[in-house]
Amino acid sequence: MSLTERIARLEEELANAEARTADEVERFRVAMLGRNGAVTELFEAFKSVAAEEKRALGQRMNQLKQRAQGRWEELKAKVGGEQESDGLRIDTSAPALTEPIGSLHPITIVRQRIVDVFARIGFTVSQGPEVEDDHHNFSALNFPPDHPARDMQDTFFVQGPGGMALRTHTSSVQVRVMEGQKPPIRTISPGRVYRNEAISARAHCMFHQVEALYVDKGVSFAELKGTLDYFAKSMFGPEVSIRLRPSYFPFTEPSAEVDMSCTICGGPGCNVCKHSGWVEIMGCGMVDPAVLSNCGINPEEFSGFALGMGVERIAQLVYRVPDLRLYWENDVRFLDQFAAAASRS
Repeated sequence: MSLTERIARLEEELANAEARTADEVERFRVAMLGRNGAVTELFEAFKSVAAEEKRALGQRMNQLKQRAQGRWEELKAKVGGEQESDGLRIDTSAPALTEPIGSLHPITIVRQRIVDVFARIGFTVSQGPEVEDDHHNFSALNFPPDHPARDMQDTFFVQGPGGMALRTHTSSVQVRVMEGQKPPIRTISPGRVYRNEAISARAHCMFHQVEALYVDKGVSFAELKGTLDYFAKSMFGPEVSIRLRPSYFPFTEPSAEVDMSCTICGGPGCNVCKHSGWVEIMGCGMVDPAVLSNCGINPEEFSGFALGMGVERIAQLVYRVPDLRLYWENDVRFLDQFAAAASRS
């Protein structure tokens, strides 16, 4: 078929072209004016036409292309008008719909904020395995063989040699750091821990901890208290205050529980602080000399302090979420509330 005949055939097709939907209009455009469309192919064939024929054929082909573009515009306007009359007008210039973008989990946001606070005063991050042996999880931390924490009601033991168990605290990471590094040591160990507890609004069998360790010559309890005060004010604001209550942990001596003035009620008392004006946020103490010895550090030359907190407890005070189970239900309606906080972190 000659080029002239092909032009005549396309002119006839354009005259009879119809479309009832936007999809049919788009198919018409692709078939006629697309990269492999009929009009485009004609212009490719035009390159091989003899020079004396190009003038007459060129004008006719340009007219054909204009008619094709005009017919496309007519069909598009016709379909758009029909859709508008039916209340289904489509705005082709509107931005495309996209899937919602996820954000960081609130526990991740709070954990990173805690890490950032300690990073500003020189603490580095250390990681360790979540399945630990008895030495790193208990023995090196001065847990006697008959300590209640070794009982099945507290620990998830793993079948196999060596008394393996899911770690009950990230103190096991601190043991590994002290065994593999000489003082000075200034590190934090964030991570998941596991305890065989009933799931409730205030407890879970899996939760997150961040523990800090500082070992050097002459480390004092005063430095520990200053670090605690710096952390509380950095996380919750300069108006909060802390207090320390004597306590007991096998791996620290002396040991203390740390309370912070309630950020919910500001002091008068509420349900969160049990009407005391104070909420417990972590445990701390000076590293027991026996723990230093177990890790190959001379307690006569070095001393240190350690502290540990539950990330969920800190998140509860930051976001005022009373039920810990909400964090693990993966309800998008709940998690969407923290998208703004994630963008600022």
